[in-house]
Amino acid sequence: MFRAYTRRDYIRKTPNSRIVQYDMGNLTDEFPISVSLAVKKPAQIRHNSLEAARIASNRLMQRKAGRLGYHLKLRTYPHQIVRENPMATGAGADRVQSGMRNAFGKPISVEAIVKAGQRIITIDTNKKNFEDAKLALKRAGMKLPVSCRIVVDKGEELVL
Repeated sequence: MFRAYTRRDYIRKTPNSRIVQYDMGNLTDEFPISVSLAVKKPAQIRHNSLEAARIASNRLMQRKAGRLGYHLKLRTYPHQIVRENPMATGAGADRVQSGMRNAFGKPISVEAIVKAGQRIITIDTNKKNFEDAKLALKRAGMKLPVSCRIVVDKGEELVL
């Protein structure tokens, strides 16, 4: 059984997030086109899937556009602590456990709570790499536990 709870007073140790970087690619240049991955429904996304989505999209963009042809930004941060009340199984487990009594649980992970329409990943690029950015965001969306859509934030007139 998993529960999300934000009061850190009761939690001894906060699990570390696996997300390594939030900004990748060319951080200095200004790009004319901005494409984002937006969630369709409210969801809870664990740090593992955010990191997997980041790696998938960054790897494709690095291969297609080069190191300086894009700017990828991960726009959500996992704050919510997920707890688990582990239940014992096997012979004699009923004598060891107290069921749901004092079932606060141990912290096992962190997750980001996102609202419907919230952008998770944004890629800024030029017109030449627009299709690659869309493909990268599509691959990133497959790593997430919620259905997503690709939104053109800036430069829509350049790609139509």
